[in-house]
Amino acid sequence: MKKIDIYNHVMPPRYLELMRQHSKDQGIVKRMTGLRMLWDLEARVQMLEKWPELQQVLTLAVPSPEALGDASASPEFARIANDDLAAIVAKWPQRFPAFVAALPWNNVPAALEEMDRAITQLGARGIQVTTNINGRPLDDPEFFPVFERATQVHGVPVWMHPFRPATQPDYPTESKSQYEIWQVLGWPYETSVAMARIVFSGMLQRLPELRIVTHHCGAMIPYFAGRADTLWAQLGSRSADANYEDVLKRMAKKPIDYFKMFYADTVLGGSASALRCGLDFFGADKVVFASDCPFDPEGGPMYIREGIRSVESLNLSEQDQQKIFVLNALKLLGAAR
Repeated sequence: MKKIDIYNHVMPPRYLELMRQHSKDQGIVKRMTGLRMLWDLEARVQMLEKWPELQQVLTLAVPSPEALGDASASPEFARIANDDLAAIVAKWPQRFPAFVAALPWNNVPAALEEMDRAITQLGARGIQVTTNINGRPLDDPEFFPVFERATQVHGVPVWMHPFRPATQPDYPTESKSQYEIWQVLGWPYETSVAMARIVFSGMLQRLPELRIVTHHCGAMIPYFAGRADTLWAQLGSRSADANYEDVLKRMAKKPIDYFKMFYADTVLGGSASALRCGLDFFGADKVVFASDCPFDPEGGPMYIREGIRSVESLNLSEQDQQKIFVLNALKLLGAAR
């Protein structure tokens, strides 16, 4: 069965060099530089020969342009990334049929311009955003025009990637996160928070056709769906300094139903039980296969192999497997079957 890996990562060599020059996070520099399959695309293509039925939709690995430079520098960083992603697709179209545009989110006018260029001139099939823009929430009104243009003008989805730096401590008495908790547990938390802010800000009511692909199968939301449903149904009962009851009154449906409007990928480290939870929450029409390649202990193949196994081990109907492996991705990408 054909498979489309809709969320995996590359870092073209020119962008890798930009990261080395401009990133203040030496831990990320160490991690990205040490992953050959991230920036050596010849080696990546050779590795993928193990799965002749697999195609990968490319996204830029973090750090994103706005994390590397200020509003004057990030637009050029995004242009370099998108030009090189498009070049990879042009060189290996059968293996990499599409890419997702990187944007300079700390410069909204430039982000709109780069989105237009990447989609109309380079052929990008979506845009990517991190779960916060240098610490600012995605429901900040300044960012709304980017989501609006992606949805209403270009009709493309948004790939949302978690981000939380090691410098953000887990306890206020400490100066940084220990034991890489910032990523292992912090990133799913960041995704869940971003989803909640999008829901309660009313963004999905203003843009009902907005399609957001959440990394790691909706993060905490499916597992805590019962808690989220019952506690947010009482929104405002625990707050004395905000009139959250009016937020519920403005919503056309229950909060939990808005969370089900997101798409979720299968990136769960190969855990079939976690994937089952995500499928029960989102449904087979909203789950897309993805690998998170090459961020696994083997540097590339493990998450692909184990991701495929996790889907196949659930004994789904052939129709649901086709939706997860290929059909849902084709719909998101705007491609014919």
